[in-house]
Amino acid sequence: MFSLKAVLLCVVCYTLAPSLGQTSDTAEPSRTPQDGPVTVSPSGQFRGSWMTSRRGRQFQAYRGIRYAQPPVGELRFQPPKLIETYPEEVDASEDGPACPLLAPPGTPLDEDCLNVNVYTPNNNSSKPLPVIVFIHPGGFYSFSSRSNVFGPHYLLDKDVVLVTINYRLGTLGFLSTGDELAPGNNGFKDQVAALRWVRRNIRAFGGDPELVTLTGYSAGSTSVVLHMMSPMSKGLFHRAISNSASPVGKEPLGQDLYSLAVRQAEILNCPTDNSTVIVACLKTKPWQELGRSLLGFYEFGYDPVTIWKPIVEKDFGQERFLDVQPEDAIRGGKLLTPVPHIVSQTTDEFFWKAFTVLKNDTLLKQMNENWNRIAPISFQLPRENASIPAERLRQVYLGGRALVRGDVTSARGLGKLYGDSIVGFRVHRLANLMSRHSPHKVFYYEFSYIGNHSFYEDPETSRPTGAAHHDDLLYLFSIGFRFPLVPADGSQDSVMVDRMTGLWYNFARFGDPNPRGADQPELSSVHWPAMTPQERQYLRIGDQLTVQAKLGEDRFRVWEELYPMEY
Repeated sequence: MFSLKAVLLCVVCYTLAPSLGQTSDTAEPSRTPQDGPVTVSPSGQFRGSWMTSRRGRQFQAYRGIRYAQPPVGELRFQPPKLIETYPEEVDASEDGPACPLLAPPGTPLDEDCLNVNVYTPNNNSSKPLPVIVFIHPGGFYSFSSRSNVFGPHYLLDKDVVLVTINYRLGTLGFLSTGDELAPGNNGFKDQVAALRWVRRNIRAFGGDPELVTLTGYSAGSTSVVLHMMSPMSKGLFHRAISNSASPVGKEPLGQDLYSLAVRQAEILNCPTDNSTVIVACLKTKPWQELGRSLLGFYEFGYDPVTIWKPIVEKDFGQERFLDVQPEDAIRGGKLLTPVPHIVSQTTDEFFWKAFTVLKNDTLLKQMNENWNRIAPISFQLPRENASIPAERLRQVYLGGRALVRGDVTSARGLGKLYGDSIVGFRVHRLANLMSRHSPHKVFYYEFSYIGNHSFYEDPETSRPTGAAHHDDLLYLFSIGFRFPLVPADGSQDSVMVDRMTGLWYNFARFGDPNPRGADQPELSSVHWPAMTPQERQYLRIGDQLTVQAKLGEDRFRVWEELYPMEY
């Protein structure tokens, strides 16, 4: 058995909070399904439910709609099969299950988890509304689109249609043996199927299929960027927002994840002789065992944060999601869906990972004594010839000194190294590549605001200590499984909700986040310039909104030296 307290310290903690029900602040009035609104689309009839936004607006919610056939039995490890018609009315009044992941008892999970949620102010609007599609974060192994995880209560104060989607996680979504048995990227192909479902049906829900903004955070952000170059996603969206992750990193993507397939087989006592026996055996395993197996993939504490990754698919005659290296696609003008783009990172990202090490004597001793072995794991460095980069980073971020428990300098340096290696440098590369080569405007921001809550809160004070990974989502979505609803009371947090949802709303409408007209007083001081290769300006979103330049470039210089790339 695993310790829930221990798991709460890792990235998966965001799906393992003790209470997975919505807080009372976001609870909806009790109604029967027969009271719900009905939408009829080209695919079928859907009966939803009513919800109320943060500012008291009633809106329609259609949750748990299957967009693909259940990926079970012989369809396990296969690309999704889109559902085009529903023979009977679909009960969309409640959330569907999350995809299998490591979770405590009582969490609604099922392998049959390919569902979408649609939230709309009006399914009979005379003028179709902008659509925002959100791909959830979680390292491709955690989180879900359920309404108590990423809820609609903030964005639905705006005239938008919001869609949140599930996609297969972990081995179920990303098994790749590098041959025709498992070419890979099925989790991304799930996302494509959901986008195709949106394209076919969203007009009936009041949305404009020609005005779709694809957004994603962390793993979802990586997904968004890949959709811009995927032949499968061409033309399915018209703006993009990618927050706190990038597929452009320190080394090219691989063509398979065979070592992970072997590791999954070992964890579940399957043979590992070849891909045939691995896939055959994994097909027989209960989905619960696959979902619970996450801890077996960590190599040092809860590192590496990233386990499953996109791959450049070999051609076996299948429809390929990705057939080009991301940096080559951007540099070479091969973005098949080039669109206006927002790119971002937070100020502190994964700073809290330092405490996992510094407060555990065993991990602290191992990292100090075996730095060159552990650094490539924790900081996701290319494994070959890693000792020189590892030592160089130790000098730059830690002054070459040993880590010390309780030492502020150790915590600050190690936390910044975690954040820059996992997120910061990768996003820096993405923003600089896109601003040079995209035919559309690219807007870059740093989220530095520290409000009443954070995805990392000091265990002694229960107060935030930095702008952590995921923290900007606190002001875009109601995250009821862990945080109270931000009231519309004029407080700083309330103003931040208005600002963040306002920027997204503008971008969804115009492809530009800047305000137009006088109807957004919370954004009256904003003039957010697009990023250019020369000035490299960005918006710093803190207590105030200010324009700055050259985000983190002094720190990222060492990474550019260690892992050079032609921009």
